[in-house]
Amino acid sequence: MKQIRIVLLALVAAILVGCGTSSTVPISGRKRTLMVSDEQVLSLSNQQYQEYMKTAKPSTNAANTAMVKRVGQNLANAVVSYFNANGLGNEVAQYKWEFNLVQDPSVNAFCMPGGKIVVYEGLLPVTQDETSLAIVLGHEIAHAVAKHSAEQMSTAIKQQYGAQALSVLMAGAGASSGMQQVAGTVFGLGAKGASAKYSRDHESEADYLGIIFAAMAGYNPDAAVAFWQRMSQATGGGSTSWLSTHPSDATRIKQIQGWLPEARKYYNGGKNATNKMKVTKTIHISSKNNSKKKK
Repeated sequence: MKQIRIVLLALVAAILVGCGTSSTVPISGRKRTLMVSDEQVLSLSNQQYQEYMKTAKPSTNAANTAMVKRVGQNLANAVVSYFNANGLGNEVAQYKWEFNLVQDPSVNAFCMPGGKIVVYEGLLPVTQDETSLAIVLGHEIAHAVAKHSAEQMSTAIKQQYGAQALSVLMAGAGASSGMQQVAGTVFGLGAKGASAKYSRDHESEADYLGIIFAAMAGYNPDAAVAFWQRMSQATGGGSTSWLSTHPSDATRIKQIQGWLPEARKYYNGGKNATNKMKVTKTIHISSKNNSKKKK
């Protein structure tokens, strides 16, 4: 009986590993496998986002609030235009973009799946201008567009639930406490703050896509280097790559410098050129390898 149970568990595990939908991250070309649908992820993220916003205090600075919304919407419009022009419109069809500035001294920002982005007031003294803000918002939008949360949830399902994962998936997001638990682990939202738990590779991919998205929207991607240098100073030099889910500051800046020639192709002196470029090559992005490789 014990042997039969082991065989059944092994069989379910094999099915679990094999199931899911394989797709490619736009522009970067990285392959991914998702075990959750957009509907499931967006339903769960919207619930937690609304809970967070009930406790958050919107900024009372009208000019800064308007700037965050303006720059964010410029980026969102450019990304959606590019995706639509290149037959990728379905990737963001269900997104409902929202940009908020909240009263929090932390030097931070976060994005929920579906385009819900929050900027903390403490970040603005570091961004200093709209172009650097666009670098940050491009990074956050990249997390949403690349569906990093869905990918993290898929990984969490495999790791945390094993044989139970299939029933969790079948139950659906609305009725499954298992899915709620997975979402809570990935989104990390609470009444006093938020922190998306992405891997180092996801953070690097968001850096890469983020400067391209900023360029698409007419913001000079070269501003990314100076911004991350200021960020390094503001955060005391940052953590080492080994200890943090974010690349170290030195690694991040070196990677961005290597990606700038590609990003500049999307930038035309402040004029949007989103419909003129379509990347077909695959970019390998890893915090363990700072070079850009064609596959």
